[in-house]
Amino acid sequence: MKFTQAIVRRPAASCGDGLTNAQLGQADYTRTLQQFGEYCAKLSELGLELTELPSLDAFPDAHFVEDVAVITPEFAVLTRPGAPARSGETKAIEVPLAACREVKPMHDGHLDGGDVMLIGKRFFVGLSGRTDAAGVRAFKDIVSHFGYDVEAMPIGASLHLKSSVNYLGGETLLVCDVLANHSVFAKFHRIAVDMADEYACNTLEVNGELITPAGYPRVQERLEALGMPLHVLDASEFRKMDGGLTCLSLRF
Repeated sequence: MKFTQAIVRRPAASCGDGLTNAQLGQADYTRTLQQFGEYCAKLSELGLELTELPSLDAFPDAHFVEDVAVITPEFAVLTRPGAPARSGETKAIEVPLAACREVKPMHDGHLDGGDVMLIGKRFFVGLSGRTDAAGVRAFKDIVSHFGYDVEAMPIGASLHLKSSVNYLGGETLLVCDVLANHSVFAKFHRIAVDMADEYACNTLEVNGELITPAGYPRVQERLEALGMPLHVLDASEFRKMDGGLTCLSLRF
């Protein structure tokens, strides 16, 4: 899928107060803004027109916009985030979503966009601490009307599905070794990543090019072997808050 646009949200001064299990210290606001700016500049460089939404001080995790919506070529799903502290973020994304797609809100269960990976007309959805079976059913009820299939799978201790696996285009997945042999991925070429490098699984493919987090030379070497242009960004402040490169934007 070729992306032409992306929605991003500027991090709030309260970003260090968000939800996290990383135990890497509190995110620094100045450095967070710097890394956010570099991320946005890279998306623009790769041909995406950005809509930057204002920060939401009451919601320190709101710059991880991918969790509150799923955008397809035909429509957008307004999700029901699994963390109660994030439920209010959905209201703030409705108007920007409606400007680009027909919005289909979920009404039952819980689902984070970070648990949703789309490949062709097939959604892979992780059952996690943020996405439950009722949320998967509600999501499937919406997307099935448009010809999409949904494959749900438990992901163990990872925060989100896309914390551990991401689609790099073609038939290739970058996937943490604990999920690499899962039957739903059997038909894909899998680049298996050691658990110690799991954060690097959150690598973002944009129009045939890859954006990967700095600090993971073993993963970077394997990505370089694919022959795709590779861009390395510092995402250390987002990592402190359990966030990654995919969750910082809604691309369509």
